[in-house]
Amino acid sequence: MANLSDEGATKDESMSSEDVVVVVDQLEKIYSGDVRAVDSISFNVERGEIFGFLGPNGAGKTTTISILTTQTLPTGGRAEVLGYDVVKEPGKVRRGIGLVPQELTVDDELTGRENMELQGSLYGVPYSDAKERIDELLDLVRLADSAARKVKTYSGGMKKRLELAEGLIHRPEVLFLDEPTLGLDIQTRTSMWEHINKLKKETNMTIFLTTHYLEEADALCDRIAIIDHGNVIALDTPGELKKAVGGDVIEIEVTDCDEDILEIINGVPGIALIDGTCAENKARIKVPDSGAALPKILTNFITRDIQVASVMVKKPSLDQAFLEFTGRELRDEESTAGNSKKEAGARKGRFRRRR
Repeated sequence: MANLSDEGATKDESMSSEDVVVVVDQLEKIYSGDVRAVDSISFNVERGEIFGFLGPNGAGKTTTISILTTQTLPTGGRAEVLGYDVVKEPGKVRRGIGLVPQELTVDDELTGRENMELQGSLYGVPYSDAKERIDELLDLVRLADSAARKVKTYSGGMKKRLELAEGLIHRPEVLFLDEPTLGLDIQTRTSMWEHINKLKKETNMTIFLTTHYLEEADALCDRIAIIDHGNVIALDTPGELKKAVGGDVIEIEVTDCDEDILEIINGVPGIALIDGTCAENKARIKVPDSGAALPKILTNFITRDIQVASVMVKKPSLDQAFLEFTGRELRDEESTAGNSKKEAGARKGRFRRRR
């Protein structure tokens, strides 16, 4: 099985110190009972990128983000955010970061604007600055018209968007998003993606995002670290991770043919066939580039007077890449691993936005 984690580390090492805002070096977190929630992981995060931490529940995502945001002490290794050690200089780390946790921490009895004002005061944002920022942020997350309503009247999606706005009130350099769209419907989730992408384009903010939604990581992230059972097993861009699957899949069905379709395809000049199977009049092949291979195959079939009934092309997906690296599909829930309970404990013990 291919592993891109070394390649990702090499890329990180080539960055200048000004480019790197998060450094993780042999980081460990071991809970009682020798449960390794985080197992000697290393990676860097570059300024201005959306860095994705992709993995199933219990993989170590929340534990890692809890360490980086100074909520949990590591057992071993080192981590720095914005040049500050998360253990030795937690206060300096906190002043430069924003956090949007999984759980909703907004106060239902306050209005949306009052929640924002409270958050601004807790971060020490001067009132004159806070008022302008609150207006801008409420407009960004499309809550300006609902700002005077109590939060208990908000939908789940509206509360999530308010959480995002709260995490931005002090203009952090690094924003940590822990499963930001967990439990949201697809329409609201897509809206959150739009807000996150807009943040990156307009502010060049560094965003560290944990998720177990493959489509979310693919849509948002510049680079993705795949983590499972506390280990980073691959790290690269979504495109490179998908390339590791090994090629495009072409499925061709013909109406009638006395010859072996796979042999015909394999004999077409210029076809680089990685793999292939054939059953009756259907062939399923894998090639490096379907755009280059398919016209040659179809031209050959036309020359041989072979009638094509259907053609389907499947590009490599992040789902396939995850399967390639881990040997199994991404789980929404993991009830058998001890890490799940430890991750849940880490979430319960997190602070409520440093209030």
